[in-house]
Amino acid sequence: MTEQSTAHAPASVADFGSARKVWLRARVTELSEALSDFGPQLHALIPADLGDRRLVDALVLCRVAADEARVQPVAETVAWLELLIPHGHRHDLADAVRRLRSALTVAEDPALWSWHAQEWEELVLALWRSDRARAVEPGRTDDELVSRWGVRTADSPHPEWAQHENGLSFTPLTEHLADEAEEPLSLLAGAVLSQPHVVEAIENSLAVYEGGLQGAGHLTLIAEQELCAQELGAWCDKHPGGASQATEDFLTELYESVETYSAEVLDPLIRSLSAYERTLFRTAMSPERRDRNAYLTEFLDCVANPSASAWTDGVLDPGVAEEAAERQARGELTWHSMRGSVPVWYHIVTSPQERAAALAFSGTASSSAIRVDVDVVLARQGTLFEGLGLDGPEDWYPEPGIGLRYSQHSATDLCELLTLAELGHARLEFVIRGTDGRFVLLRSLRAEVQDADASAWCRGVLYALRKLVPDVDDLADVIASEEPTDHQDDEDEWEDGWDDEEEDEQGQPDATPTASGSDTPEAPAPPKSARLSDELLAKVKAILRLAENPAATKAEAEAFLQKATAMMAKYGIEQAMLRGDDPAVREKPADRVVEVVAPWMGECKRLLSAIAFAMRCHPIYPGGKANKHRVHLFGFPSDLHSVEVLYASLRLQMLQGADRADARHRPPGELPRAYKRSWMLGFIRAVALRIGEAERAAREDSERERAEAAATDTSVQGRSVALVLADRTTEVETEVASRYPKLGKVRRTRFTGSGYRQGHVDGQQADIGGLALDDENEEWDELTA
Repeated sequence: MTEQSTAHAPASVADFGSARKVWLRARVTELSEALSDFGPQLHALIPADLGDRRLVDALVLCRVAADEARVQPVAETVAWLELLIPHGHRHDLADAVRRLRSALTVAEDPALWSWHAQEWEELVLALWRSDRARAVEPGRTDDELVSRWGVRTADSPHPEWAQHENGLSFTPLTEHLADEAEEPLSLLAGAVLSQPHVVEAIENSLAVYEGGLQGAGHLTLIAEQELCAQELGAWCDKHPGGASQATEDFLTELYESVETYSAEVLDPLIRSLSAYERTLFRTAMSPERRDRNAYLTEFLDCVANPSASAWTDGVLDPGVAEEAAERQARGELTWHSMRGSVPVWYHIVTSPQERAAALAFSGTASSSAIRVDVDVVLARQGTLFEGLGLDGPEDWYPEPGIGLRYSQHSATDLCELLTLAELGHARLEFVIRGTDGRFVLLRSLRAEVQDADASAWCRGVLYALRKLVPDVDDLADVIASEEPTDHQDDEDEWEDGWDDEEEDEQGQPDATPTASGSDTPEAPAPPKSARLSDELLAKVKAILRLAENPAATKAEAEAFLQKATAMMAKYGIEQAMLRGDDPAVREKPADRVVEVVAPWMGECKRLLSAIAFAMRCHPIYPGGKANKHRVHLFGFPSDLHSVEVLYASLRLQMLQGADRADARHRPPGELPRAYKRSWMLGFIRAVALRIGEAERAAREDSERERAEAAATDTSVQGRSVALVLADRTTEVETEVASRYPKLGKVRRTRFTGSGYRQGHVDGQQADIGGLALDDENEEWDELTA
């Protein structure tokens, strides 16, 4: 019923299977590209003799992700890779697997998250098997599953795959009624479903669902027909009251026909899909599951990813060892964190009984190893068996377990509990202090969660999270506010938790203290000579205040902002020309760390980076948990000051504008947070283009004025404006390279709301046609996407 689905409705019966194949092909391509991006070592070793290279790449990635979800040791992943890759034992596959595992969350693909990974492995394995069977003999395909992929034949095919490939048909509701019901029933159904308010209700609901269907057109078709059935059933329930017996019988027959359609067409069709497609469909159609998925997605986006050393078998990650020492010094023995997208609990073993119990584990999953206590106040955490009166010898092997304590007032605790409930198991790491005083890993194992517990935790956690953080977009801000800061005075925050694979990283800075002498990355205020002149600064701030005034019209605000930007651009170029050739007064590149504040911290970072990039500065997102909401700016002091002045005004305008646009333009049924975020992205794109245009105009004016002056005054000499600015850009890039020798890539921005176009219009006051984020120039996308 949406524009997209209506366009395809006439061919939906024939093209349902085709739509599914198109979606699967696109997803496989994305996963294949993810392997080349995040696992280049493995990607280079994948053999070419196993059929479609994209399928093979996607399957390797999904199997590695599934091994991580199953808490398999790296050695087990290496074992099947050695079968897959000719002479695999000659390569350092273990290092390649560790690096890929550490980057799975950074890849930001739901197929790679722990609670989806095994379903996606099953789906892609079935795709590969089906494709391979068409190219070679079926018997050879099964042999390759065992000899090359290390998979038992009985586990290889998806059990319902053959049923779907044999052509289980998709039939729209109206066509089903036309074929199966009396003509008056089908005519009435068509009339009801064509009513404008019914069409609008279906379109609005479908718009909400489509964001969770990940572009799966075939699932959108099923969702649309399910909504049609619900609307028709609701209409039948609403109208029989007070009618004649004949009318009631007629409506009852129509209602039963709709129920039959759901039972005989939609339900079997959904059951015929793969496990992941069923999960995707049910998540999109259920408000509770959509909310749960939103919190999980946002949580993973703000969790620091561990380094590759976290996946070294039998060796404790240095970061964990350091934290273990700190925990024990504080009297704490158990703490939790995330490894990729798997919840992990570490426990320091302190007694012979605990050691014996930990070693007694067979290595198989245990459902009795985790107990959850919520809001338990405990000043000092005891041993695993404290209070049980266990004083037996060292060879006594009790049933071990870890009590997990959560606070309902901690968003981090609640999200980790939700992660545990969604996945159904956690990793347990037993840590012990060695004879040399260093902490080592005693035992690592997987502990399962009973289904009843997981279900209860999901309901309780979701209720608590909605209460604590009603808007999921604020989750990162709330979690950041929970992080302790008192211990950061004694360590360099640039190196705190640093990881080459951090999800938000762009590079690793050299460890250099700030000019103030402290270890916190706060830059000193720029010297007077590097700031905008007092007179100009007063004028700019006065103009920006006019632009910020809610009473100003859109045209007035646009004109005020354009004027202020042009004045600062002109000033920056004049300063560059005045000091460009004189070593005595020449500016040197500087840097400044800006910490954004709530709300909408992620979008504020993008806005700051967009302004900086347009004003000849270089923004960097430092890695590490402590730097999550900081932007490290490099540029000349006068330019940096202009960036800060403009950012302060534009941030306010962006937040106010998002609220106004949400009230005036948000489509019915769309989530406010999705609409506001997409609006902000459009706004950021528009103002970046306008600032860049102002800079170009100021540069052209300066070139023209300089040329005119040179024509009348032979004493006017020196380099051109373009050359001076190019030299300054080179100096800034050199400074960035010296501080960040290894730059990474920032992930492409993704959004589901429909406000991007309106945000662009409000930010630029012009029709932008079909501009989308994919149309942005490549350099800008790499820096600030």
